[in-house]
Amino acid sequence: MARKLNFKKPKQKPYRKGRKASVKHVNIKKTEFNYFESKIMSVLRKDREHIFASRELMRKSGLKEKESFYLALKSLEENGFVTVENHAVKLNTEQRQAECEIVSLSAGFGFARPVSGGEDIFIPGALLNGCLVGDKVMVTGIRKDDKGYSGRVSKVLEKGKSNITGTINETEDGIELIPDTSIRYRPYISPTHLNGAKNGDKVLVRLIQDYRGDWSYAQVIKVFGSGDSAKVCADAVIEKHGIPSVFPDEVLKEAEMIAAEKITDEEISKRLDLRNEAIFTIDGADAKDLDDAISCEKTENGFRLGVHIADVSHYVREGSLTDEEAFKRGTSVYFADRVIPMLPECISNGVCSLNAGTDKLTFSALVDLDENGKIIRYKFRKTIINSKVRGVYSEVNEIFNGTASDEIKEKYAPVMDGLNNARFLAAVLKKAAAARGTMDLDSGELKFVLDDEGKCIDVLPRESGEAEQMIEQLMITANIAAARFSRDNQIPFLYRIHEHPEPQRIRDLISLLTALNIPCKELNNETPSTKDFSAILDRVKGEPNEVLVSQRLLRTMEKAKYATEPLGHFGLALRDYSHFTSPIRRYPDTSIHRIMSALLSGTDSITMTKRYAAFADRSATSSSNNEVRAVNAERDAEDCYMAEYMKQHIGEKFTGIISGVTKNGVFVRLSNNVEGYVDCGLFTNNKFVYDGVITQKCVLTGRRLTIGMPLNIVVASAVVATGMVDFAPDEDNAK
Repeated sequence: MARKLNFKKPKQKPYRKGRKASVKHVNIKKTEFNYFESKIMSVLRKDREHIFASRELMRKSGLKEKESFYLALKSLEENGFVTVENHAVKLNTEQRQAECEIVSLSAGFGFARPVSGGEDIFIPGALLNGCLVGDKVMVTGIRKDDKGYSGRVSKVLEKGKSNITGTINETEDGIELIPDTSIRYRPYISPTHLNGAKNGDKVLVRLIQDYRGDWSYAQVIKVFGSGDSAKVCADAVIEKHGIPSVFPDEVLKEAEMIAAEKITDEEISKRLDLRNEAIFTIDGADAKDLDDAISCEKTENGFRLGVHIADVSHYVREGSLTDEEAFKRGTSVYFADRVIPMLPECISNGVCSLNAGTDKLTFSALVDLDENGKIIRYKFRKTIINSKVRGVYSEVNEIFNGTASDEIKEKYAPVMDGLNNARFLAAVLKKAAAARGTMDLDSGELKFVLDDEGKCIDVLPRESGEAEQMIEQLMITANIAAARFSRDNQIPFLYRIHEHPEPQRIRDLISLLTALNIPCKELNNETPSTKDFSAILDRVKGEPNEVLVSQRLLRTMEKAKYATEPLGHFGLALRDYSHFTSPIRRYPDTSIHRIMSALLSGTDSITMTKRYAAFADRSATSSSNNEVRAVNAERDAEDCYMAEYMKQHIGEKFTGIISGVTKNGVFVRLSNNVEGYVDCGLFTNNKFVYDGVITQKCVLTGRRLTIGMPLNIVVASAVVATGMVDFAPDEDNAK
């Protein structure tokens, strides 16, 4: 039986806590002017282009009270009606405004981010117009001072979700919610609004406005369970990010009808029949949605590569319920204990999965390459295949390193020639990629080991063997060919683009590398190339700070996204790149399959543009947004699983590497990539000063805590509900 939680009315309204806005930022939204402001505006509006000296304006306004005049003028300036520079006053004929999204709320203020990009805009609580995180708004009266940009919400364009997730926390003052979102204050919850939730539970709440219009209170509408369970927290993460996790009944019904379709003789007659070819798949041992298969032959002048992809667009037709649901999801989302698929399992794991020994409809990239891995020619054909072997990465790696058993060798015997050819080609492609400067970045991916109850019992760095790297190189080749196909045929398309890093991020990276005594003169060019960044990685290879530098480089890069213009891929040092190889789990791949299929079926260029230009644009935008949503959700869940694992090791000692330095402490990354925070105040000699870049220095002992240095720590705390892990220096380092 849940124990009853005490509730007291908070002594201080939570919306009033936190940062107090300065006078410069408090702009009261005006519906009418006071007497002094009206007189000033009357003069300015009569001569809209004239620039008045302030004394001239006061005289023409007929105002004699100097203090009241300047207070009114200041109010008009802060609200964006006038511009004042060196006592010169001009009417703002067009107030500065921008379409924005509310990205965070604190007690008494919030921040809005322009949709078109740029710095966040500070908005006082009184001018938020009752908005929440996720709301699309019009911000007007935008101005900049020494604290940055500020403005006010003049109009709500689109409401986001008023429901948020968080953790129930009982305090002496009552029950509050610790939000998971970018709401940086804690709404209070009445006992009558708990809906059975207990202290520490993960919940979904509806925010409630008080009489002032502030979102000060909340009502529990769903209880997920204990916040000490990462599995439960993952449920809340899915809800928090708005990821559709249940297929509507009508979609499932349609998908089952799709999956029941038989391959007809008529369909086979339209396709290139490759069922007798030595085609095979290679995936993880637990993979069920096998959407890519390969074949590889050695030719007189090089190689003939076949990349055979599940023909999802044949089954998931444009405008169908299944297609609309896939568009809404955009991508499959991967958690430690589950996958939320883009397509129903009867399609993703059934009719479209390239299971061995079964006839499957595919869309094949048939690519001829020379002995240096350069594409000579390519063609795309609708095909039918019958995979000969269901390959597994671990088994193929054993074949490559010479440790495979006779049983494994026998399994792969039907495709051994193709496997060896593919291995040789991948080595050639990797060498070519290195020559053009492709960056081999360590993304720090993790593998979570769960027990039978779904609890995380180990965290390991995810390793990529030769087999995984081989498949990656072959898929990249098919993706390049698809992008070239689009460019050659001038059709609407979705490209996978990765733009050049922003200059400021490059400067920040240079500062870090310089402080670490890592030469980086290549980056001082006006526009450093991919090869320049790759040279930095080569320079630290095998060094203790290799992983750190690799991940800092990754943070310097722009995020890859989808676009309808071929802007190139900086990280891969490629002009042409797309995503063709994973239509089961990525909607962009399905989109370009659909477009390419239309062209191959004889659709003329004018019709192609009319039919697919707008579709490509919508798909690129939606797919990019859904990818960001998925990545953020996966990271949030990973934090909870890491905290769940580290909670079992509180009090234990580890050695890690300092991966970040802040004003008050340092971040330490362990060998399994789990990261925790160490407050410098926990050291015995704790008079540390931050250099603003990479070092905390103790003024008493001269001891330095610098990025890249090893540090012995003790696990101090791990909060599963928030994913926060804190370390403390061990006894030897506390002196």
